Amino acid sequence: MTDDILSFNWHRVIIIDKNLLKDNFPNISIIILMRLLNNFKMKFLKDMNISSLKIPAEYYSQLHEFVNIFHNHGFECCLIGGCVRDLILGYEVYDYDFATNARPEQIMKLFRKVIPTGIKHGTVTVLFNSLKLEVTTFRSDGKYIDGRRPENVDYADTLNKDVMRRDFTINGLAYDILKDEVIDYAGGIDDLNRGIIRTIGNPIDRFNEDGLRTFRACRIAAKLGFSIEQNTFDAIKDTINIASMVSAERVRDELMKLLSAGLPSIGFEYMRKTGLLKLWFPELDDCYGIDQNKYHTHDIYYHSLYSCDAAPADKPLIRLVALLHDIGKVNTKRIGDNGDYTFYNHEIVGARIVNKIMKRLKFSNTEIETVNNLIINHMFHYTDDWSDGAVRRFMRKVGVENIPDLFLLREADRQGNGSRNGIPGPVIKLQNRIDKIIEAENAITVKDLKINGIILMDRFSLKPGPIIGKILQELLEIVLDLPEMNEEGILIEKSAEIYNNLKNQY
Repeated sequence: MTDDILSFNWHRVIIIDKNLLKDNFPNISIIILMRLLNNFKMKFLKDMNISSLKIPAEYYSQLHEFVNIFHNHGFECCLIGGCVRDLILGYEVYDYDFATNARPEQIMKLFRKVIPTGIKHGTVTVLFNSLKLEVTTFRSDGKYIDGRRPENVDYADTLNKDVMRRDFTINGLAYDILKDEVIDYAGGIDDLNRGIIRTIGNPIDRFNEDGLRTFRACRIAAKLGFSIEQNTFDAIKDTINIASMVSAERVRDELMKLLSAGLPSIGFEYMRKTGLLKLWFPELDDCYGIDQNKYHTHDIYYHSLYSCDAAPADKPLIRLVALLHDIGKVNTKRIGDNGDYTFYNHEIVGARIVNKIMKRLKFSNTEIETVNNLIINHMFHYTDDWSDGAVRRFMRKVGVENIPDLFLLREADRQGNGSRNGIPGPVIKLQNRIDKIIEAENAITVKDLKINGIILMDRFSLKPGPIIGKILQELLEIVLDLPEMNEEGILIEKSAEIYNNLKNQY
């Protein structure tokens, strides 16, 4: 296996691509492969001559034209920050940020469409051709008093001064597109080659300025597979009080970015070791060191992290479910009759815990409902003796639209176990049966019935009320077992029987 890994063209795969890895190494755990990729990719970065970078052709001409407008009016303008870092590393970049010595009011005169998105802090968004470009005037920040924003912002006259107030060296890189030159005032190139995340200047000062930077360090480590430099790591632990001042909304947004990273587990481990996890996700931190039963290789915490890694990176909400799906096991752990641990109803308890976590972090009600539904239903156990009616009831309970995500969760759960890979045979059989039911257009919900509340009210001279819903639910139960009964005439006849049995109760 080692020879195959070494001979593979890793320098073309800086971005972790789960599907590519599966195609090339179908018999090896995806988690092992992703970790191997992170270990090997830095070897190739060290061999790269980073003096310029290549911008995709579909963006290059527009960005070149954009910067030329500044240049022709006597201003400096260069790409700055994470987009430069990611272009060097070979990641796809969709957001291009610029720094300039032009003031916001001057930028607004240069371009027709400018949005003052953060004009108080020197930032505007320029709508240029097909692009949306964020431009910030060189600045030097004043004193930070709230762990988030500077008390005042002073404009700087040089790029160097602007770079020195930024967070990490690898985010302090700039690129002059006209000269095709990477500008590095903070040692970012060296840190890219070393694969480390280090603050610009004193890490205590940088984290005291904005508590979210501590989370960002962990998230970037996960995205790039980098290590956090020791002094920077220690400073995160020493500035926990500042991290506690960050708003729930900002933490949530950083969490969702982390869940889109190559290996979120790297970021969560840094969060645990620095105390950030206990601060913002104590329920997950409590899973550390809690052993499971004989069917699991890892404790609850690491099983949760590796399940999260195995879920699709382009579905961060599913990764959140994978991260939290077993969080109820801590409170439900018991010794069973066979002497092994049991976790009865952990999915129910876990859904309640996750509901509190997501409300604390200001997730939307729709997101909370989606996550809770998947957690509650993740323990389904399909066997061949399920009737077609049982399959249809399963579809109704989960929601047809949620079933693909539930199966993705089941696959991630198995991979996170550490000893099993791929979708289990029973789930494949269940999917085949579901496909046939969908193809046959069988009724799954009340909305699929060939009868509705208006017809029932007219038929029995009823007003809107709970009895209508009860009749429709009982009709659905009949149709779930006997799909051929889903005809208006048959349902009207059946509804009369149901109504006669219920009318005295309402």
